[in-house]
Amino acid sequence: MKRFLAAVLSALAFAAAGVTAPVAAQTPASRPPSTDTLAKLKATKQINVAVSADSFPLSFVKDAKSEPVGYSIDLCKKVIAQLSRATSVPDLKINWITGTVSERIAMVASGKADIDCANTTATLTRMQDVDFSSLIFLETGGLLVKDAGPVKSFADLAGRSMAVIGGTTTETRLDQLLKQRLVNAKVVRVKDGNEAVALLEKGSIDAFAGDKVKLVGLAVQAKDPKSLAILGEDLSVEPLAFALPRGDSAFRLEVNRALTQVYVGGELEPIFMAWLGPIGRPSGMLAAMYLLNSIPQ
Repeated sequence: MKRFLAAVLSALAFAAAGVTAPVAAQTPASRPPSTDTLAKLKATKQINVAVSADSFPLSFVKDAKSEPVGYSIDLCKKVIAQLSRATSVPDLKINWITGTVSERIAMVASGKADIDCANTTATLTRMQDVDFSSLIFLETGGLLVKDAGPVKSFADLAGRSMAVIGGTTTETRLDQLLKQRLVNAKVVRVKDGNEAVALLEKGSIDAFAGDKVKLVGLAVQAKDPKSLAILGEDLSVEPLAFALPRGDSAFRLEVNRALTQVYVGGELEPIFMAWLGPIGRPSGMLAAMYLLNSIPQ
């Protein structure tokens, strides 16, 4: 595993710098700080996990009858295995609950879900309502456009329409960028990526802003993948993590213990290559993230 990460660390010198951290919208009030999630899991012998249904290849559902799969889900299963050991419940039942990012944060904050395993960006605003695990991925925000369309850069959005999923950090960052760069574009709020791609394919919008890995997944699954393109320009940097009950340090410890074991124990490479390998090996910045989030015993 160390060789896997070290092989790409030489790219660190070229990592982008000076990117403004994203900010999210306010979420519902948190559950009481006295929550003991480990005791709850031990008593109920089950865990409620919030996931995304359409964030290929991180967290997605192939059909209504299937369990979620993806990079984040595989990491989550490693975490759940550690939680089973910590609670002495070998057959911890997993209840998967799908939702948008705003819905998932609300689930964890209210106690409906015990953990959010998807593609959620850790932000200070969200930390008012939930805690976060060690980082699981570094994502960047970008634009999905028609390959033969008029939008070749962010500035080309002037006078045009674009979509973004409501309640996301990309939405907030997009609003900031439009004001900072004096770009007058119409922003359409959509519920999910599939809705945005449908609008883009019909010509109702000229671009869709979102996390680049998710944009790649949506483009691959589109009716005509070759007709779509992702612009090279980055709109933001998104540090992804698992959302956890706020104030439950014992639970957070076990989650981070599991992630550290994955990062240093040789389990990360097969998971990464299975879901993200076709996109490329980890960048220097991402490799450094894994090393920096490998917490010593």
